[in-house]
Amino acid sequence: MSTPNRDSRRVRTVAQVVALACLLATLATVWIPEGARSQEHNFAGSLQTNYLYVATDRNAFKQTFDGLTNELSLKVAVDFNDNVSANVKLCYGCHGVELGMAFADLRVIDELNFRVGRFTPAFGDFPLRHDPANHRTSDKPLPYDMGRMLRMRVFNFGVLPAPYVDQGIEISGTHWFGDDVQFDYAVHAVGGLRMSSGDLDLNFVQSRSVYYVDNNSEPAVGGRLALTVDISEDVLVTLGASMMAGRPDPERELTYAIVGADLYLRLGAFDLHAEYMLRRQEFDLGDDPDSRFRYGPNRNGEYDNFFLKDGFYIEGTMPVSARLELVARVDGLRRTGNVTLNSPLRRRSGVLRYTAGLNVVLDGSVRLKFSAEAYDFTDFDDEVALNAGVAAAF
Repeated sequence: MSTPNRDSRRVRTVAQVVALACLLATLATVWIPEGARSQEHNFAGSLQTNYLYVATDRNAFKQTFDGLTNELSLKVAVDFNDNVSANVKLCYGCHGVELGMAFADLRVIDELNFRVGRFTPAFGDFPLRHDPANHRTSDKPLPYDMGRMLRMRVFNFGVLPAPYVDQGIEISGTHWFGDDVQFDYAVHAVGGLRMSSGDLDLNFVQSRSVYYVDNNSEPAVGGRLALTVDISEDVLVTLGASMMAGRPDPERELTYAIVGADLYLRLGAFDLHAEYMLRRQEFDLGDDPDSRFRYGPNRNGEYDNFFLKDGFYIEGTMPVSARLELVARVDGLRRTGNVTLNSPLRRRSGVLRYTAGLNVVLDGSVRLKFSAEAYDFTDFDDEVALNAGVAAAF
């Protein structure tokens, strides 16, 4: 039974979301100064409500966010002129209300743009379409998972949970070679991913805290390169490469580095997305690693102070009619390195997941999503999960 305090918290949370939505709509329509109403404004949003049922675990809430979950994104964009614009986005999900973006874009030429504020740094292909109405499965690929995968707490989410939002500056540009070849680049300096002193892995909650400040006075850097070739009317391919690196701890003694490669292929109506990414993560061994870690020192008598976490996904989408889409995906996540004495993982642990989905398009912006997922764990029993949800863009 819900307690009065819990009920009151739920009421406050719903009220906050409704109030924020009304505020954004009002700002976009009524409270804009007279001198700015000639500027181009756009209000947009996306919404997904999903039900996750784990058929093989009656108490799945202990290992994932099962049952009904909701994701909401509300965005206001203002174009002041051809060279200056601003965007603000609020997100609501399992983590509560968050500021998904608040930045200004300064466009000098196509090849030189500046983005300043809070945004999602360029990395990989999936973050470009991370809003629930912009991708065809109910949950994110395992390398980008932020709470829907089974055993999420054991693995501490994915390699880089999406969306990763941070504050800083990004320089980007696009150059066309003729009419068929497009080159894109982006480099950024942001606060960086974070962890507390003594942590063995990143603490992604710190990146989503309402206290949006850097924890160590040193920015992280990264970027992405992408090449798109329009081969024919029905064939287009994009190849991308990304990286980011920084120091996550307050003392600036540890490092992390993430690299990735992505592929997008369009063959007529068929879309294929594929990515691979790897993170090398250092951690503090402490004063007595013998009493803390399960596995002893390596051949040179020293403990490794890092682990590797990598993952991939391959996803294909095929519309079979104006109202029906088929989705198939295989993805995986793996962790390699020492673990604590009480960890259920081994030196090398991972999971493979196989997903088959069906989307029913009610109109151009509303979809019913249905999918079945089979999990193949190295250290746990295999699991089966079912998703049913509705997603809408407006």
